Amino acid sequence: MSNVLRYVDDREVLIDVQNLRVEFKGKGRRPFVAVRDVSFQIRRGETFGLVGETGSGKTTIGRAIVRINPTAGGTIAFRGRKINGTIPKELDREVTRKIQMIFQDPMASLNERSKVDYIVSEGLFNTRNYKDESDRKAKVQQALLDVGLLPEFASRFPHEFSGGQRQRIGVARALIMEPEFIIADEPISSLDVSIRAQVLNLLSELQETKGLTYMFISHDLSVVRFIADRIAVIYKGQIVELAETEELFKNPLHPYTRSLLSAIPTPDPRVEKEKRILVYDPSCHDYSSSKPQWVEVKEGHFVLGNEPEVAQYRSEWRRLQEMGGIGVK
Repeated sequence: MSNVLRYVDDREVLIDVQNLRVEFKGKGRRPFVAVRDVSFQIRRGETFGLVGETGSGKTTIGRAIVRINPTAGGTIAFRGRKINGTIPKELDREVTRKIQMIFQDPMASLNERSKVDYIVSEGLFNTRNYKDESDRKAKVQQALLDVGLLPEFASRFPHEFSGGQRQRIGVARALIMEPEFIIADEPISSLDVSIRAQVLNLLSELQETKGLTYMFISHDLSVVRFIADRIAVIYKGQIVELAETEELFKNPLHPYTRSLLSAIPTPDPRVEKEKRILVYDPSCHDYSSSKPQWVEVKEGHFVLGNEPEVAQYRSEWRRLQEMGGIGVK
């Protein structure tokens, strides 16, 4: 199945993923397909949300883009140049500088035996992207200031900081490379609720001041709604629906998307008590005679389905328009 997606937008395509396939091979076993025929484009300056439950392949896609996970098929292009598989050393160095990743666990991703000065500088050391020692220290100080930390924190160890401060250190480590594209992998899932808004606001401010482009990975649709311009919903290694954020919340079409939306907590306890949680059952799809295709049911709104399902989705979308959308708030 070809799952090619071309999103109509005047902005430059920064990341172009087409028919991506990622496999993990074990000894004497058939390879496990973690990501299957995934395609999407990310435009410069936007925040692209990737949402799905644990084990759906979200992080695997992010790690494939930064060349941590090898790909078994498809292409990943950065500014029009293929960056998966074997590439020239010069291009590899450019990808290392221009594409950075903020990891999920701020404690596990920071070296406990190193001071913040070295942790934030590690990318500079690996790429030799500084003139001299004074230039390196100046860059570290500026990176810490950019994320709201004091320059004197550079002489401390990670265990001396709170969870929110550690995540800010992780953001500073990415920023110091002066990247164009940042993959934020569940950056707030391990933080207290009171700290989450601070980190989300920080990422938004940095995007505005530095012209960054994000891929924001999360299992929480309510969080992604706050920060993302478009959202792709992934289930067991395949993207099943993609649309602009408010369009997806107002007119969800795929049963899995509706299931995720129904599980979002509601602040009103009376509404929460009466709410009906939709459970997604993959057996609702009959792909024995008609295979699923990636179809645009409305401009910018894509969904995975076979011919009968697509016809149903189009009819459902028109019905939702007449009703004003289901209005997930």
